[in-house]
Amino acid sequence: MIINLCFHGIGTIEREREPGESRYWVTEDNFLRILDEVTEHPHARLSFDDGNRSDVVAALPALLERGLCASFFALAGRLDDAASLSPPDLRELRTAGMTIGSHGWTHVPWRGLGDDDAHRELIDARSLLAEASAGAIQDAALPLGRYDRGLLGRLEQAGYRTVYTSDRFPARSDSWIQARYSVSASDTVDSIRSILAGRPGVRDARNVLASAVKRLR
Repeated sequence: MIINLCFHGIGTIEREREPGESRYWVTEDNFLRILDEVTEHPHARLSFDDGNRSDVVAALPALLERGLCASFFALAGRLDDAASLSPPDLRELRTAGMTIGSHGWTHVPWRGLGDDDAHRELIDARSLLAEASAGAIQDAALPLGRYDRGLLGRLEQAGYRTVYTSDRFPARSDSWIQARYSVSASDTVDSIRSILAGRPGVRDARNVLASAVKRLR
C-alpha cells in the first residue's frame, strides 16, 4: 500500500479564487517539516493540485534538496495567470524530473458535465498542457474530488493512465484510481506522521465505502 499526499499551495495565499481555498495552503516552514518526515517513508507519494506558482518557487527547490519527486496537476486555463504555473514553469518541472498531469481547464467539478464542457476539461486541457510542458499528459487529478461512474468512464475512454481523487485512504500502487490525503493548513508533522503510518481506522473504512458508492452511482 502507498500513501498519496496532496498539496495545493505553499506559503501565504494572496487572494482566494474560490471560497475556502486558503484552508489548503500550508506555511513554507510546515511544508519543509512535512517533507522531512516524508523522506522517512518510502511508500509515500507526493502531488500538487491547482498549478499555483508556489509549486515551482517553494516546492521544487525543497523537493530537489531532499531527492524527492512529485506529480504536478496544472490548470490549462491559468497558464497566463501570474499567480499560476506558466509554460516555462511546467517545462522546468519536467526537466527536474517531475511529472505533469491535468487538473482540467477551469477548476470546476467534472461530474455531470455536458459533452462540450467535458471535452474541454478532459481533452482540450490535456492537449494544451502537453504543448505547454513539452511532454505527454497521462494522469489526471479530479477537481474538488467529485466523481461518479459516468465520469470514470469518460476518463477511461480518454486514455488516462491514472486518476487521482481526494478520498483519504491508502491506495494500492497498481490501482488506476489513486486515493489521496489533502494536506491542509491545520495539519502538523504529527498528523501527517499518523497518516503515513498507514494503519487503517474507522474513518478510512468509511472513506473506502464512500469511494465504492461513487464508482457505482
